[in-house]
Amino acid sequence: MPTIYAAMRDRLLVVTGTPGDWQVGTRLTDRDLECVAVSPDRPDRVLVGTFDAGLHRSDDGGETFERTDDWMETSVTALAVSPHDPDVWWAGTEPSRVYRSGDGGRSWAERPGLTALESADEWSFPPRPHTHHVRWIEPDPNDPDRLYVGIEAGALVRTDDGGETWQDRPEDARRDNHSLATHSDRPDAVWAAAGDGYAESEDGGDTWRFPQSGLDHRYCWSVAVDPGDPDTVVMSAASGPGSAHSAPGESYVYRREGDEAWSRVEDDGLPTGEGVLRAVLATDGPAEFYAVNDRGLFRSSDGGESWVPLDVEWPDDLAGKTARGLAVV
Repeated sequence: MPTIYAAMRDRLLVVTGTPGDWQVGTRLTDRDLECVAVSPDRPDRVLVGTFDAGLHRSDDGGETFERTDDWMETSVTALAVSPHDPDVWWAGTEPSRVYRSGDGGRSWAERPGLTALESADEWSFPPRPHTHHVRWIEPDPNDPDRLYVGIEAGALVRTDDGGETWQDRPEDARRDNHSLATHSDRPDAVWAAAGDGYAESEDGGDTWRFPQSGLDHRYCWSVAVDPGDPDTVVMSAASGPGSAHSAPGESYVYRREGDEAWSRVEDDGLPTGEGVLRAVLATDGPAEFYAVNDRGLFRSSDGGESWVPLDVEWPDDLAGKTARGLAVV
């Protein structure tokens, strides 16, 4: 069975074991967590970004963490590991900068030029309007030099040379990208869940289309694509940022196959609707999806159609607190 890392607002939950005998460990308490990532090729290596205390790294599956201190910023808002090399990691910060590590997250170097892009003067995060941050980093599974970066809020940008240079946002791309997805079986495809709606591209982000039919809630947060079927997309959404992130909340999960309309997931195994904050999604093999929200952890083994709660001891005080990240290995 997998190990699950759920980054909640004020702690990291490390879930191990088997159904009926899950063990939940709590790490990095009293920190303001932002993101978590794990290397599938080296599953003991875990990185966690925080808003208030920089980057934390584990080489023992989350048993212990050490802080990586060679940062100019204390706010690490996005993390990703290269699917081509388990020693290559990417990190994004607030204010918006992108860093690369070639030694498994021990040392880092900035990839400059991001804020020199023409659109950067328009980037701004509404709760802190004087700044902005990297919300998501998505390495291309078919090209080790290509990287997609979502800026909250203002742009989706791309590099085709490992961050040596950056391509500014396409004219029709979403501006408030929260999460991105790619797929090894569909080169150049990109899926985007954004505050200004869902979008998808088939040409590496140069042009976009916006299938919204059936999507009744268009403040989109987390998107995941079935590793075994790139036509199956699952996404969390709400009517706006207040209902997505603030208690009591009201959020939903949607599913789409191919060119069909979106359908809302209505399954008792996955809480949605009034009183539920938006979910963060992850995958773990063909048809395997995981979700975490303020109510618990949930799993689907049929491509997101039906869900079951993981029988973990979920802390009562997490109700009304947003999930920040989810990684499954």
